[in-house]
Amino acid sequence: MSATPRTIPLLSGVSEIIDDYDGFVIDLWGVMHDGLEAFPDAVNALQKLREAGKRVVILSNAPRRAESVAARNEELGIARELADAVLSSGEVTWRNLKERTLPFYQKLGQNAYLIGPERDLGMKEGLDFTFVDNIESADFIMLTGIWDPEDKVERYDYLLKPALEKKLPMVCANPDLEVIRGGKRELCAGAVAHHYEDMGGEVQYHGKPYQDIYKECMKLVGIEDGSRVLAVGDSLRTDITGANAAGIHGLFIAGGIHSDDLNGLSSPTDMLKLAGLCNRYEQYPVAAMPIFKW
Repeated sequence: MSATPRTIPLLSGVSEIIDDYDGFVIDLWGVMHDGLEAFPDAVNALQKLREAGKRVVILSNAPRRAESVAARNEELGIARELADAVLSSGEVTWRNLKERTLPFYQKLGQNAYLIGPERDLGMKEGLDFTFVDNIESADFIMLTGIWDPEDKVERYDYLLKPALEKKLPMVCANPDLEVIRGGKRELCAGAVAHHYEDMGGEVQYHGKPYQDIYKECMKLVGIEDGSRVLAVGDSLRTDITGANAAGIHGLFIAGGIHSDDLNGLSSPTDMLKLAGLCNRYEQYPVAAMPIFKW
């Protein structure tokens, strides 16, 4: 399939297509906020969707429990009542660690080594693992994120190399490779996890684009017909790929993670660049917008 600018409609607002959908799955970072503050146009769009009686589920690759994400949304100005539910990659990861129903989790040992910032420590609560302070004592790695915004993946080699020697499996609570926080790019857990895989390590991911999180999300949306559900996201690799695999439609927001490539879709050249990106990922949204707005 080859995309052209004409095959991906450019919308001025989500209001142009709301009659086609009953449910909306909304990404957070790059769509609703930049990690520091909410986008007013996006918050207004959510309010309008709610006023129109649409079902709304926020689906985030945040490596934290869903309640923690909802609380942070409130701090940023995204009220709880603007969504029927919040689901995060961290929540799905935590549940899998808690329940241990998948074969991957049934074979995990007792001792976990956590790689992640202090804000993710809540992921440890309620789990019956022993969290150890050195990699030599670990049975597996629980990866939620990086320690410092300036980090490169190689910083973690002093942990990953001995982990690989011990054949320690890794659980990654955020498949994203990078994020833009306040206009500056920084690594996410997914970049470290992919680095470990490249070294030969075994990684279990949860979150977009993996389908276990979409199955739970669709239950929360409560709409059986996937063609009546629109996923709004800024990443072709996670949001659009995941939506397409789940049988729901994807609305691409150009002002997020791909913003350096697309310049806000402000010219026909930018639309050609979008077509090129879609061809590269072999994933195609039903429409695109510079930012999420009504």
